[in-house]
Amino acid sequence: MDLSGKRVVVLGGTSGIGLAVAEAVARAGATPVVASRDQARVDATVASLPAGAEGFAVDVTDEAAVSGMFERIGPFDHLVFTAGETLALGALAETSLASARQFFETRYWGALTAAKYGAPLIRPGGSIVFSSGSAGLRPRAGWALGASICMAMEGLTRALAVELAPIRVNVVTPGFVRTPLWQNIPEDDREAMFAAAGERLPVGRVGEAAEVAETYVFLMRQGFATGQSFVVDGGGVLV
Repeated sequence: MDLSGKRVVVLGGTSGIGLAVAEAVARAGATPVVASRDQARVDATVASLPAGAEGFAVDVTDEAAVSGMFERIGPFDHLVFTAGETLALGALAETSLASARQFFETRYWGALTAAKYGAPLIRPGGSIVFSSGSAGLRPRAGWALGASICMAMEGLTRALAVELAPIRVNVVTPGFVRTPLWQNIPEDDREAMFAAAGERLPVGRVGEAAEVAETYVFLMRQGFATGQSFVVDGGGVLV
């Protein structure tokens, strides 16, 4: 399916994988519509994209704001949700339940809200692509929160693929990818983590955001896939 002339809404589209998706769909001839909380980052991202790109500042945990944003956007073709807080890793005993709930507010409830208000505006042949992570498939100690969110997103994907049909709903499940989501870890520790993770992977390195973004583009073009989780993890779930 050709993306030329399509409008693609990317929530979380000013950083990391979301920004890479916006850049990828622009190269494919689509018009990216990016959204995130920070107006300055939205403006900078729109300025970096080809002419015609659009941007909105929105808090995805604010239902009224999300609804209003989609009213302003109007009809479009594909919805991508990559919004998320900086990753939180830690033992259960040290986990703040208030903080844990906030992660779900953004990553799960934000995605659900986006689908609720965005789906009625998606044109025939369009799709929704959510984001998950390989933590749900192969969790490690300290990953209880991340693993829980990832599997919740996979369940939501399958349920909405049935409920929203014929809109296609899929989810991308990345593994270790070099993005700003890891920025809460000190740089030396972060690079050591990437190096160690890469050595364990069959491909010998961690992923890059642009590589994962191609999977989102594929799912927009792939008209016969729905309710599926597409793992892009360098073989991480195998080892």
